[in-house]
Amino acid sequence: MNIIGNIIKGAIELTEKLTPSSNPIKNQKEVLQYLLETAKDTAFGKFYNFDDILESEDMQTRFADTIPYFDYNNINEAWWSKLHEGQTNVTWPDNPDYYALSAGTTGKASKRIPVTQAMIDNIKSTGIAQILALSNFDLPAAFFEKGILMLGSSTDLLEKEGHLEGEISGISASNIPAWFRGYYKPGEDIAQIKDWDTRIRQIAEHATDWDIGAISGIPSWIELMLIEVISHNKVKNIHEIWPNLEVYTSGGVAFGPYEKTFNTLMGRPITVIDTYLASEGFMAFQTRPETDAMQLATNQGIYFEFVPFLPEYINEDGSIKPKAPAHTLDSVELNKEYVLIISTVAGAWRYIIGDTIEFKDIERAEIKITGRTKFFLNTVGSQLSVNKLDDAIKHLEESFNIEIREYTICAKRYEGEFYHSWYLGTVDNIESDVLAQSIDDYLKANKNYDVARTKALKGVKAKTIPSSIFYEWNAVNNKKGGQVKMQRVMNEDTFSEWETFVAKWNI
Repeated sequence: MNIIGNIIKGAIELTEKLTPSSNPIKNQKEVLQYLLETAKDTAFGKFYNFDDILESEDMQTRFADTIPYFDYNNINEAWWSKLHEGQTNVTWPDNPDYYALSAGTTGKASKRIPVTQAMIDNIKSTGIAQILALSNFDLPAAFFEKGILMLGSSTDLLEKEGHLEGEISGISASNIPAWFRGYYKPGEDIAQIKDWDTRIRQIAEHATDWDIGAISGIPSWIELMLIEVISHNKVKNIHEIWPNLEVYTSGGVAFGPYEKTFNTLMGRPITVIDTYLASEGFMAFQTRPETDAMQLATNQGIYFEFVPFLPEYINEDGSIKPKAPAHTLDSVELNKEYVLIISTVAGAWRYIIGDTIEFKDIERAEIKITGRTKFFLNTVGSQLSVNKLDDAIKHLEESFNIEIREYTICAKRYEGEFYHSWYLGTVDNIESDVLAQSIDDYLKANKNYDVARTKALKGVKAKTIPSSIFYEWNAVNNKKGGQVKMQRVMNEDTFSEWETFVAKWNI
């Protein structure tokens, strides 16, 4: 009998029942007021006269009218760079304790995103709220006694100029609460290993020592880790090593394209729970099994705004036009795509995080990530977001009974005419022309794509390659493991580099 597990499960269920229901709209007004009051004496707060915003009758509207949109480059150039020059109280009181390094998916140069102690505290609080939400899932009591394997970046952070630097998953793992350390795997020693391949080998070698109930990480790297564990221990699936594995907490990208290949590594179905943790904060997590949508963390130090993801508001490089309207939670609509804008306790203000979302339940503030603004494929008017591209991949998998672990696409000119050129990561042997035709036929259900096919978009090309090439591409660009996601949509310059890289493999 799982006495401890039953006690923990009962405590979680009781705490969840006693926690008062939350009002997301009210939460957001309170968060904005807190952000403005806390930062009003910073250089940023004085420049934009936060005192005046706080005194206005409609604080949310005045805030939106006063502060421009910022992406990383312009907020870093205008404000965050001052922190590296020794200034303090720039966009948030005092100085950040950490910087999250993020090369993202679109550039080789690493971003340095401030992470304050207030943000660390809010990430912890959101993590606890996620644990409490587990009471909504039908999990056995034994689950609450098992280890949790968190596969992120190295926790061996770089000390620099009075602060620490690393990827957000490494920063978060290095700040886990003391009570959680008994559950945390792979443990501090292995988690500090910087080299990805060495760390994965160590996990594979120690896997049989652990009783894992949950795993957490980006799907592509979790898959590679599971494959290594299975191969090293000469078993057929991961449940032969970890028979009590019940939960996979996904994050970073949509799980859909990885679902089929992920399931082949399991001995039986497990519960998949989506989360949304970015370098800028812990945005949302799935709270109930009836939906795969995630609930925004509306009371955890992040103020959200939403710009309609429409061509008239978005530039071709994914940036937002200055006059684009921003909605708050009380004015959004269901099933419409929005660009997510955040202001945070780490000193990000009206910050374009680069993700697009749509609401699935407004009252609960539940969303799904639909893609990236820079991965919006609209070179020839096709208006394809990443979720539509993911759907096309799933269509191929179901139609041809194949597995596609990774993909990338570019609107490329061939002899002056545009084609959508796809690279598909699979070992299954299907004629490329057949796959290209299937993609084309499937996407024609989208009105804008269908119109584009009658005009500038002349057709579709497809090439299959081993998935390992995608991972090697990330490796040579210093983006292997951790928070790294494959770039789904490439511009022609990057795609030229990609094709040169692929050609070296003589496929």
